[in-house]
Amino acid sequence: MVLLQTILIAVLLYYGFKMLWKWLAPLMLNYAVKKTSEKFGQQFGNYEDSYRKETREGETTVDKKPFTRKSNPSKKVGEYIDFEEID
Repeated sequence: MVLLQTILIAVLLYYGFKMLWKWLAPLMLNYAVKKTSEKFGQQFGNYEDSYRKETREGETTVDKKPFTRKSNPSKKVGEYIDFEEID
């Protein structure tokens, strides 16, 4: 009799946690998404505000980086070796 009660309690606990998880999982996920979006907004909100203040509506700005060539094409990197296949 004790074995049946233990099995019944285990099955009820399993299904109880399963139903509770179906109810709590979406709430926890929504909370996590909300907190993440708040942190993202705090980190990048200042950048967005400063960018919007600099430009007026209808005004176009183009930011260009100066072109710098980092590699020297005349510089020899290595020696070329021509391999032949041997049958």
